[in-house]
Amino acid sequence: MLKICSLFALSLTLSFAAVSAGAQTVSGVVRVIDGDTFDLGGTRIRLHGIDALEASQTCETDGGQAWACGDWTTREVRDRYQGAEARCEALDRDRYDRIVARCHVGGVDVGQALVQEGLAFAYRKYSMDYDLEEKAAFVAGRGIHGFKTISPARYRVTRRSGSEPARPEGSCQIKGNISAKGTKIYHMPGQEFYSRTRISTRKGERWFCSEAEARGAGWRRARR
Repeated sequence: MLKICSLFALSLTLSFAAVSAGAQTVSGVVRVIDGDTFDLGGTRIRLHGIDALEASQTCETDGGQAWACGDWTTREVRDRYQGAEARCEALDRDRYDRIVARCHVGGVDVGQALVQEGLAFAYRKYSMDYDLEEKAAFVAGRGIHGFKTISPARYRVTRRSGSEPARPEGSCQIKGNISAKGTKIYHMPGQEFYSRTRISTRKGERWFCSEAEARGAGWRRARR
């Protein structure tokens, strides 16, 4: 009797293990949220081992021209993976309850590919898996490594504290304001509401150096 019970318990254990193992794989069509976050059939996936620029981040050329490289990164990732079939191996959950996973599209490790192409940083705080890929991309000046910027992790810290790195004096005078309804509007010097508009980086508001940068980031010009 004891032997039968033991065999039954072992069977249940093996069955549970099989179900658990199956639950660790998520497959589906990719909807790109941002440079390091996908949605697969309603399941939010945070790509393992990488950290992409925040959408509001900017980069600077050697000539001092700022541009919306955070938005550019998201568009590049979307061009590559939107609508593709992905298979993701769940490794963990983050504090936002997203599944942290290593994803493959067509047999290629997506995180590794993005770091190799200079579209994301290796997230060394959590993994050294793509350390060498980032170093190679940096040396080659690929993607965002061809411009001046800061890591997404550092950017998030400065944004939360409201101490986002200052732009060159006199070059960034366009005010990116977010209305009470959530509308993103930028105000040019000389416009009616420019002087009374205040910018709070904690709310996601920001300064722009050019209208092209503001429009590229999703803001529209104030009507007056």
